[in-house]
Amino acid sequence: MSAADARPGPATGAGATRAGRSPRPPLSRGARARRRRDTRAALLFISPWVVGFAVFTAWPMLYSAYLSLTDYDVINAPSFVGLDNYRRLADDPDVVLAVGNTLWYAVVQVPLHVLTSLGLALLLERAGGRTAGFFRTAFYLPNMTPPVAVGVLLLLLFNGQSGLVNEVLGWVGVDGPAWTTDPAWVKPGLVLVSLLTTGSSVIILLAALRDVPRELYDAALVDGAGFWRRTLRITVPMISGPLFFVTVIGTISALQAFTEAYTAYFGAGNSTYSNDAALFYSIHLFRTAFEYLQMGYASAMAWALFVVILLVTLVQLRLSRRFVYYEGDQR
Repeated sequence: MSAADARPGPATGAGATRAGRSPRPPLSRGARARRRRDTRAALLFISPWVVGFAVFTAWPMLYSAYLSLTDYDVINAPSFVGLDNYRRLADDPDVVLAVGNTLWYAVVQVPLHVLTSLGLALLLERAGGRTAGFFRTAFYLPNMTPPVAVGVLLLLLFNGQSGLVNEVLGWVGVDGPAWTTDPAWVKPGLVLVSLLTTGSSVIILLAALRDVPRELYDAALVDGAGFWRRTLRITVPMISGPLFFVTVIGTISALQAFTEAYTAYFGAGNSTYSNDAALFYSIHLFRTAFEYLQMGYASAMAWALFVVILLVTLVQLRLSRRFVYYEGDQR
């Protein structure tokens, strides 16, 4: 057989064989012109986002990566120090303290946030009519409150002498702790006040609950399953996707906790409070950059936090393959 006989013909070329069908006919000149025009229009419409991302996200990230390898105090020009800033992280006692506080907060706050959101969503799902609409609004309204105001509210609600929380506890004979001055109770107070802003997660989970097929509940009732068994065997698996989303977003937010704690314990006039117990990693990063003007070291801290959040998210995504169910998933 000659080499010419071995070459594939027009209908049996590599592209046609892979696709299992004949190649597409070439576009006409008018069709190509319309495609180019549509492409230019699409690029024009997304150009504001592209410019904004490049100027306000991509460039600052790249520049901070460079600064993390320098000694920079804003006043003098950066001087290259290599990986010294990253080595310093392991020896900085404030970093160790801030990491411990942040991990404690995340480990406690994220499960409570998810459980509270799920509980409120289950209650709203059982309610109906205008009642459900009113409580949806009531639960979401705290999310509209500026985080700085929430930090001030924390001091008002959890004041050890005149706070509303201790006053309510006194009605049932409980002597409330010094939430804002006792180091053992500073982080629990921050966790509790963070639960005020579960409204967005409640709305997400409520929408997921309303998509669960009613037939599953009917079949479970016929089999004699109670509320808790239906919740654990039907509800949770069927909304595991939204639950996973809320968990991932909540974890990222908890590892970057800043505004409420900074407002309550590090703002002007708050030097008398137990600041060490509320020193989260993002707060230490902010103070290092803008109070101590150690921009190079702060940039290294920021990139270390970015890598940690990325790794935690990747681990969660990996685990989701085993625990998260998506409708139509054939695995």
